[in-house]
Amino acid sequence: MTTGTGGTAGVFGPSGRSRVAPFYVMQVRAAAARRRRAGGVVWDLAAGQPSTAAPEPVRRAAHAALDGQILGYTEAPGIEPLRRGIAGHYRDRYGMSVDVDNVVVTTGSSGGFLLAFLAAFDAGSRVGLARPGYPAYRNILHALGCEVVDLPCGPETRYQPTVAMIENLGLDGLIVASPANPTGTMLEPGELAALATWCGDRGVRLVSDEIYHGITYAGRTASSWHTDRRGFVVNSFSKYFSMTGWRIGWLLVPDDLVDVVDALAGNLAICPPAPAQYAALAAFDAYAECDAHVQRYAHNRGVLLNGLRRLGIDRLAPADGAFYVYADIGHLTDDSTDFGARLLDRAGIAAAPGIDFDVVDGHRSIRFSFAGSTATIEGALGALEHFLAL
Repeated sequence: MTTGTGGTAGVFGPSGRSRVAPFYVMQVRAAAARRRRAGGVVWDLAAGQPSTAAPEPVRRAAHAALDGQILGYTEAPGIEPLRRGIAGHYRDRYGMSVDVDNVVVTTGSSGGFLLAFLAAFDAGSRVGLARPGYPAYRNILHALGCEVVDLPCGPETRYQPTVAMIENLGLDGLIVASPANPTGTMLEPGELAALATWCGDRGVRLVSDEIYHGITYAGRTASSWHTDRRGFVVNSFSKYFSMTGWRIGWLLVPDDLVDVVDALAGNLAICPPAPAQYAALAAFDAYAECDAHVQRYAHNRGVLLNGLRRLGIDRLAPADGAFYVYADIGHLTDDSTDFGARLLDRAGIAAAPGIDFDVVDGHRSIRFSFAGSTATIEGALGALEHFLAL
């Protein structure tokens, strides 16, 4: 038997950094799949992804890329035509000039977060993030040995952090999301600008999650790079462009970390998936198709918000963007995991327990997605009404 230097003979186990919480919504989706296989009806309000295929130009481009083209390794930061296309997206949709050298294509936004966190933070770095928030932020930071600093955010700040909330915390980094998962709330452009400027001026590295840009219903969407370019922007083809499984995202990288991110990207993944890169080139020809999906989300949003309020579930986060409604169900349960399990078992409704997004108060909340069909939303509301009457 052999052991590594300093190891203990015969003792094996997971590393401390690997002990992260599961992504509970994936367990809900697995349970929903088992129910479907058994012939049960499932009203899926759990999935955080579009229910539509990738845009038609993307599918055509994918077929063309597979037709005899050698799909070998690409440059670590992605093929230059796609990086130029992303820079053009910012010019056309944001009125913002972005240098192609600051664009890095990533393996989904998840790969982007990993690269940004590795490039910006050391083990022990203090990184602030809103609670409730997307669980992978916390779990990736934990796996990298960073210290997560919770920023409890509620209705009084529309579930978003403020400068006053963070100015005395000794942070090394801050993550913001607008629109946010699970709440759908957005930072007003002035609020985002204030956070970006405050972070840049104090050496606090900002990571701005903008993956739900394009899917908004209230207010204006701004990028943190409109104000300050010393932080990262994370975006993706997954949500607005309906390309979740294609695993293609991107980073806007501050000048001082371009070479660092390039080196990390080459070592961690060599390059993003080549077929998806060539397909994504055509995504920027599909704005009309994608905007039509957003119109459907907007209709579903109204159906779900009105239906929940009619059923007495009326403490809801403002769903400014994305495709989620985050609901306080404290009057119904103090265990959102158990409530969600019963909801699936008795009513066939799959929803994400709040504990996924808020490790302190999430036992009183649940997230519903309205990314599916209108018929799914209406069917789920009917099943929920029957469930609540039992």
